[in-house]
Amino acid sequence: MKKTTLLFCLFSSFIALSNESTEITKLQYAENYKDIATKQMQLYKIPASITLAQGILESGSGNSELAKKHNNHFGIKCHSDWSGEKAYFDDDAKNECFRVYKNAEDSYIDHSLFLTKHSRYKSLFLLNISDYKGWANGLKAAGYATSQSYANALINLIEELHLNTLDLNAMALNPIKPSLFSTEKFLHSNRVVYVKAQKGDSYYKIAKRHTITLRQLHKYNEHFPNQDLLEEGSIIYLGPRRNHSRIHKFVILEKAMTLREVAQKEAVKLKPMMRKNQISSPDEQLPKGEKIILR
Repeated sequence: MKKTTLLFCLFSSFIALSNESTEITKLQYAENYKDIATKQMQLYKIPASITLAQGILESGSGNSELAKKHNNHFGIKCHSDWSGEKAYFDDDAKNECFRVYKNAEDSYIDHSLFLTKHSRYKSLFLLNISDYKGWANGLKAAGYATSQSYANALINLIEELHLNTLDLNAMALNPIKPSLFSTEKFLHSNRVVYVKAQKGDSYYKIAKRHTITLRQLHKYNEHFPNQDLLEEGSIIYLGPRRNHSRIHKFVILEKAMTLREVAQKEAVKLKPMMRKNQISSPDEQLPKGEKIILR
C-alpha cells in the first residue's frame, strides 16, 4: 500500500512538472483568449486580431514571466497614472516598472483603456476596423514598441493564424457603427489618416462625406490651385500633415514632380519642405533624380 501511494505521488509530481514546463503555442493562446479579444473589439472598437497578435507577441504566447506570474499580457508599464500592484523587470532599461493584474482579462481591459485614452493612438480609431495592417503600422508609428519590425511581426502573426477572421465574424454578428466605417480610411506611415478619392469625387463631396468643412479639407491638403474634381485614387488627408517625415530623411524623385506633389505624397507640410529645400515655387517642375529633403 505504501509503495503504491509513493508511486502515485511520484507520478503526480511528474505530471505537474511536465505541465509547468509545457509552453503554450501561438494557436493555443489565440484559442484561449479569442473571446476576450472579441469582447474588447465590440466595446472599444479595437480589432480582435490586433489585440490577440499583440498579446502573443508581448507575452510570448502567455509564456513570459510577466504574463504567467503577473497577468500582464501586453507589456504595459506603470506610468504615473497607475495605482495598482507593480512588478519590476529589465526591459529597455534595468528594473523597469510593469503593471500587475488579478487575471488575464483585466490585462486585456487595461490594454483597451490604454489605447483609447492616449491621444497618440487617436488616429487609429478613424481606420476601418478590419484594416489590421493600418492598425499594426499605426501602433508602431505611435511608439507602442521600439522594435523596427513590430508592425510586420503583428501582420505576420495575424496572417499566419488567420486572426482577421475574428474581426470579420464579429462585424457580421454585431456591426460596429457603419456610419464611421462606411468609407475606407487609411493611415499614412507619417501618421496622418487619409482616404482615396472615388470616381467623380471632389473636395466638396469628401468634406460632406466626412463632416469636415471644405476650408479644413483644403488646408489639410494644401489645396492644388484650380482643382476641385479629383483623380480617382488620389490621396486626400482628413487631418493636418506633419512638419517633417518620421520615416525618410529624403527622397530621390523617380519621375518629374512639383514640390506640392511630393509634399502630398509624403504627408509633409509644404512650407517646411520649401525652406529645407530652398525652393521658392511649390509648383515648379522638378526633374527626375532630384533629391528632396524631408527632415
